[in-house]
Formats: sequence, C-alpha cells, structure tokens
Amino acid sequence: MIELVERHTVLAVVVGSRAYGLHDSASDHDRRGVYVAPTRAFWHLDKPPTHLDGPAPEQFSWEFERFCALALQGNPTVLEVLWSPLVESITVDGEWLVAARRAFLSTRVAETYGNYARDQLNRVAARRERTGETNHKQAMHMIRLLIAGAHVLRTGEVLVDVRHLRERLLAVRRGEVPWAEVNAWAAELLDDLADAAAATVLPDQADRAEVDRLLEAVRERNLS
Repeated sequence: MIELVERHTVLAVVVGSRAYGLHDSASDHDRRGVYVAPTRAFWHLDKPPTHLDGPAPEQFSWEFERFCALALQGNPTVLEVLWSPLVESITVDGEWLVAARRAFLSTRVAETYGNYARDQLNRVAARRERTGETNHKQAMHMIRLLIAGAHVLRTGEVLVDVRHLRERLLAVRRGEVPWAEVNAWAAELLDDLADAAAATVLPDQADRAEVDRLLEAVRERNLS
C-alpha cells in the first residue's frame, strides 16, 4: 500500500517546528502529504486506505477524499498542510487542492482551534496538578494554536510561520516563563479568539460544493 504514497502523492510538505520557524538543528522533519488513489481502486470491495504512515520517518499521508473531509471540519493539523511554506513536491492535482484551500474555511475554525488549545491547556494543568511537572512544549503549542486561530478568523489565511514570535514562544517551551504568566497569556488569547470570531471575515459554512467539484475533477483525472 505504501506505493500509493510513493507513486500517487500530489502534495508533500513539511509541517511542525520547521514550518513554524521554531526549529533547531536537532528538530525532526515532520512530513505530511496527500495522495490520490486511482479511481478504479474504489470499484472493489476492499477500498484504498484513507491514510498511511511512511515510508520516511515522521511521514504521514491522507488519501485525497479523507483529507478534504477533515479540512472541511476545520481540523487545524490538516489545514496547516495547505498553508505550509515548505512544499517538497506538488502535482497538478495538488495545485488544484491548494488553489481551493479557502473553500475549506468557515467560522467553525473558532471552535476547532479553540477546542484544540483548551484541550492542551487542560492536559498541561492536569499534569501539573498530578505530578507537579509542566509539559512546556505542549504549553507552547497551545499558545501557538490560539494565535493561529484568531489570525485565520481575521484574515482568511492559516498562520503557520510564527517566526515573529519565535523568542517568546521558545521561552515558553524552555520553561523560562512562569506558569502563571503562560496561563494569563492563554486567557488573553482566548478572549482575543472570541473577539476575532465575533468579527470574522469567514463564512458560516465551508464551500462544500466547490470541494465536491474539486474531488470530482480529481477522480476523473485519475480514472485511467
């Protein structure tokens, strides 16, 4: 099955710390991709896999339709793929996907980004209460998600590269910022996220019709 990734990938990018501008020399290359299974493969009882790991370390790929479904749900991890500044390879189908990326956006991102961040905040707080230890890396990503959520609501663009906040975010990751300050920053950003949601430029619903047309066109291209 891994040949689907090797032969049918239409978009391959680097995400994670290197895309965020928060990496160092030891950082992983977190690779994410989208592959298009041949259309005829869906005509069998056993369908193509919706996602695959590998073949490279830290590499994960989604089949095109599954990727679109997750993006329509406002999944932050998936949306970042479409805005990553580090594109390793792209085909015509991948160019179509990136060109349609704003069709996936809706006010739902206020909920998804906010919920992801709140979940991480709760996990950090629970661990502190249970063990007295703080997961500083998780705390940093919680802050980053809240900043990115407000940005997409205000601009219609997913914020991936946060080098302009590099030192402040890395200080959180290194544990140099007291937890009370991190918690206060998170509270400010949650309020900012709510303000951004109230005045967002995004539509109430993602453009499912455009995404459906995209999927149909891609399936037709891969019919032979």
